[in-house]
Amino acid sequence: MILEVTPITRTINNLKSLISNQKSFLPMKYYSLNHNAPKVSFQEAVIQGLASDKGLYFPESITPLPQAFFDTIESLSNEEIAFQAIRQFVGDEIPEEKLKEIIAETLCFDFPVVEVEKGIYSLELFHGPTMAFKDVGARFMSRCLGYFNKDKKDSKNTVLVATSGDTGGAVASGFLGVNGVEVIILYPSGKVSDIQERQLTTLGQNIRALEVDGVFDDCQDMVKKAFLDESLKHHNLTSANSINIARWLPQMFYFFFAYKALKKQNKPLVFSCPSGNFGNICAGIIAKKMGLPVEHFVASTNVNDTVPRFLESGLYDPKPSKATISNAMDVGNPSNFVRIQEMYQNDLAQFKKDFSSFTFTDAETLQAMKTIYNTDGYIAEPHGAVGYLGLKKELENHPNALGIFLETAHPIKFLDTVEPTLNVKLPIPAQIESVLGKEKLSTKIKTYEEFKAFLG
Repeated sequence: MILEVTPITRTINNLKSLISNQKSFLPMKYYSLNHNAPKVSFQEAVIQGLASDKGLYFPESITPLPQAFFDTIESLSNEEIAFQAIRQFVGDEIPEEKLKEIIAETLCFDFPVVEVEKGIYSLELFHGPTMAFKDVGARFMSRCLGYFNKDKKDSKNTVLVATSGDTGGAVASGFLGVNGVEVIILYPSGKVSDIQERQLTTLGQNIRALEVDGVFDDCQDMVKKAFLDESLKHHNLTSANSINIARWLPQMFYFFFAYKALKKQNKPLVFSCPSGNFGNICAGIIAKKMGLPVEHFVASTNVNDTVPRFLESGLYDPKPSKATISNAMDVGNPSNFVRIQEMYQNDLAQFKKDFSSFTFTDAETLQAMKTIYNTDGYIAEPHGAVGYLGLKKELENHPNALGIFLETAHPIKFLDTVEPTLNVKLPIPAQIESVLGKEKLSTKIKTYEEFKAFLG
C-alpha cells in the first residue's frame, strides 16, 4: 500500500531533517553588558556567573528558529522544543546526546495551561520538585555544571545564591549531591515563608544556608561583591541566581510550551509575568526574538515599582525593596532588566511596543485572589494574582488576544495568606510534606565581613 505524503507530513519530515542535519552550532560567545571584560564561552559564562567588570553576560547573537519549527510545534514533545530552543546558546560545548539528557532530566514534570476565565489562562510552573518555576533553571544549570566538572577531580565550584523566596529551595534541590559543587544560599531573615525556608535549610549534604539580617537586595549585593573579591578566587565562585545564563536561559521554555498549547486557537498572545528580578520576562523576550509569536509582554510588579516608574519617566531609579505578601518579587533593583534594555538598544519607544509594566498593592493582590477563586474556583497565590492583575489591565488594549499569566509557585507555599483569604484548607503535596518534619539549619549573619569569614 502506498501512503500519501500530505503537506503537513512533508513539513514534519522537513523539520526532522533540519533537526538531524544541524548537528552543531558554532561556539556561542557571551559578552559583558558593561562592555569592559573579555568575551567568553558558554562554559566560562556558566562557571564565572558574573563578568570581571561586574556585568551580566549576554549572548553575542540570537538566531530565529526556522518557520517549520513553529508550523509543527504541536507535533513536538517538550524535550524536542527545549532542545531546539537552547542549542544555539550552548553550541558544541555539550554533546548533543548529553544536552538532550540534561533537558530530559530538567523537564521531568508538566507545564499545564489552565483556563481560569474566558480567554485568560494560568501557565502553571509549579509542578516540579520544589513546586516553583525556578526548578527548571536550577536543574538545567546544576546538570551543565556537573558535566563541566566531570573531569575535575581535585577542584570544586562554590555556587552562591541570593533568594527572596523560591530560588533557594529550587537551587538546593537541583544541586543536592552534585559532585564537585558546594551551594551557599543567602536569604533575608523573616522575609521568606516558612515552607520556603524549610526547603532551603533542611537538606544538608552540600547545601548550606545563611540567614541575613536585611532584605533580598542585601543578600544579592553580598553575592555580587564576593564575585569581585580577589581574596575569594580560590573558591571558584559562581552564581545560581538568574544572573547566570544557565539559570536564566531555560526559562524561555515555558513560553514555547504555552504557545504549543494555545496555537490551535489562532489568536494573538499576551503574557503577564509576576516580576521581581525580571528573569522570566527577559527569557520570554528572548523567545520572541527567536520568532515565537507573542503580541505583548506585561511585567506585573508589587509595590517594588522600579520598572513601572522607569516606563513613565524614562529614568531608572532603583529604591530599597519593600516587604509584601508576594515576597519573591520584593526586589528594588532587578538584575535582569539591563538584559531587556540591551535587546531594545535602550530605545524606550521600541521597548514600549512590546512591553508594559504595572504595579499593584497587597490589598489589590488579595482582592484578585478572591476574584479568581470566585469566578472559577481557581486558587492563585499572591505572585500569580499580581500577574493576573497586570494581564487584565493590558488586555484592555488587546481585545482579540488570549492572555496568559505565569503562576510561578504552588499556593501551599503561601498558605498563611491563601487559606484565610479564600477560606479554604489546602492539602499538603508530597514535595512539601517531605521537608516539614526536618530540622532547620542556618547561620545568621549581618555583614559582608561575616559572609566572607563564613566562606573562609
